Amino acid sequence: MALPEFSMRQLLEAGAHFGHQTHRWNPKMDRYIFGSRSNIHIIDLSQSIPLLHQALVKVREVAASGGRVLFVGTKRQASEPVAVAAKRSAQYYVNHRWLGGTLTNWRTVSGSIARLRELEGLLEGDGSAGRSKKELLQMTRERDKLELSLGGIKDMGGIPDLMFVIDTNKEAIAIQEARKLNIPVIAILDTNCNPDGITYPIPGNDDAARAIQLYCDLMADSVLDGLAAGQSAAGVDLGASVAPIEPTLARELAPEPVAAAPVAAEPAPEPVATEPETTAAEAPAAEPTATQD
Repeated sequence: MALPEFSMRQLLEAGAHFGHQTHRWNPKMDRYIFGSRSNIHIIDLSQSIPLLHQALVKVREVAASGGRVLFVGTKRQASEPVAVAAKRSAQYYVNHRWLGGTLTNWRTVSGSIARLRELEGLLEGDGSAGRSKKELLQMTRERDKLELSLGGIKDMGGIPDLMFVIDTNKEAIAIQEARKLNIPVIAILDTNCNPDGITYPIPGNDDAARAIQLYCDLMADSVLDGLAAGQSAAGVDLGASVAPIEPTLARELAPEPVAAAPVAAEPAPEPVATEPETTAAEAPAAEPTATQD
């Protein structure tokens, strides 16, 4: 498997070159704008192509080294493509609403994830037995609410190594948290976005559904290519294995090693003092008893 290929024609057909109206623009994006047509800014795709390729190479490197990639896109047209691409590449996503402190306050978020798992176990197992319909309804609503916000990151297990963001204006809080934790950010930048703080900027339309689908597919294919490359570098022949599994899934399914308790050394038995045995030759002769005449 190789790094996914794309062309200028694909970007044009997806509408990736259309920006916003000329009065809705960020002057910092001036260097990525080709011109305007009918009061609509046109993005310079000749710059977008090498930048997109550079971002795909970075995604592949992170996946090959066993890193985690977080897909973020909470706007309506990006919600479904982000979730599908992340699941297809065995990565993680946030597609409903970004909770403040998701990364910077991971300990609290981990508690909410534990609560989500607890509710899933109660509702799917025998924990629902003996509970009233009202209690079950409240638990179901709480589970669904947590699933929307945390369902895509409940198996992440820690801070991601790379973040892919669609629409930096809507996901400004997520980008701020990533910058605070020094997490590299790949972002799609429309003409009304701010490119400051983005590690790997990709100028392009962040509203068109076909363009978003193209970005997500390219990112997912790059992750899969990186996972395959990581296995190949390790000398693993996935095709020859009986039950092949992606390395990311293998890490999640592997049980945590339990440290064995140190075994105390048994004390050596103390020597038992025994009286030396006497032989007949060494035994003292019996004294003769006096007899009366």
